[in-house]
Amino acid sequence: MIFHFGSPLKTRLKADLLLFGVALIWGAAFIAQGIAAAARLAFLFNGASFLLAALVLLPFMPRTPGRRSAFAASLPLRRPKGMALWIVAAGTILFAATALQQVGLLNARIADAGFLTSLYAVITPFLLWLGFRERPKVLDLVAVLLAVCGAWFLASPGSSAAGARVALDPRSLILGDGLEIIGAFFWALHFVVLGKFAIRFEPLRFACGQFLVTGILNLVVGLFVEPVASLAAPALVGAIVFRATLSIGLGYTLQVWGQRHTPPTDAALILGLEAVFAALAAWLILGQGLAIWQLAGCALIFASVLLAQAKQFEKRKPA
Repeated sequence: MIFHFGSPLKTRLKADLLLFGVALIWGAAFIAQGIAAAARLAFLFNGASFLLAALVLLPFMPRTPGRRSAFAASLPLRRPKGMALWIVAAGTILFAATALQQVGLLNARIADAGFLTSLYAVITPFLLWLGFRERPKVLDLVAVLLAVCGAWFLASPGSSAAGARVALDPRSLILGDGLEIIGAFFWALHFVVLGKFAIRFEPLRFACGQFLVTGILNLVVGLFVEPVASLAAPALVGAIVFRATLSIGLGYTLQVWGQRHTPPTDAALILGLEAVFAALAAWLILGQGLAIWQLAGCALIFASVLLAQAKQFEKRKPA
């Protein structure tokens, strides 16, 4: 079983592989988010997706307060003191990150949104430095630089760049890109909260709790600013189900578990691969070709992740 614990190195590798899978799922989810953006929906789409994801997790929750799920049976977890506070904090931060990302997609090209969102890989180590005095290592800085360069190449127009959204008003593009940049700070903050505080608690309960908070906040805002009837469109229903079950229900839950055993900076770099997988999904599903420099961007991002993993094999002093 993948969740059985062996040596610390094996556990770390398993966690990194899980986060790699999460990046794959999140990259494919950009297609679903693009469908919602085409329908001019953000908050209601997010709200329905996160609330449905919470419902999907309910059957897997521990049935009694004293019993932990098999998902975390061997984890050295603390008693759930203070868990509600951190669930609200993580859910609120996740609400801000997802809302800014989806609203930004209404006025930004998807390639640009993916690149700007991936800036959380740059911001995360500096948040750790400021908040926890964890000075980033040289390998971290080099890996982050490679990831940013790769994402910039990936966001460059490809051979099929002449899409319907190229005609957007420049002021709208600036607004959309600005929202994505602000959202990147909240994504980075979410990584820090999960890596430093969520590790204390049972992962399924924590994940389900933050989904409820995020979903409710999005839904409340959406009821005031968006038409509810738009959610009935078949394409949107399919997008919501996909995002709720895989991108959120599975992806964010595995992120909570994976960040128990992977430092936040490394997790941000691995999950930054979602920009690569989003481009590949657009190529396979939407037929959008990739130029040679975009393929080079994919290679640079993969190289940044491999470089970050090299730290695992350094000789460490015993704890």
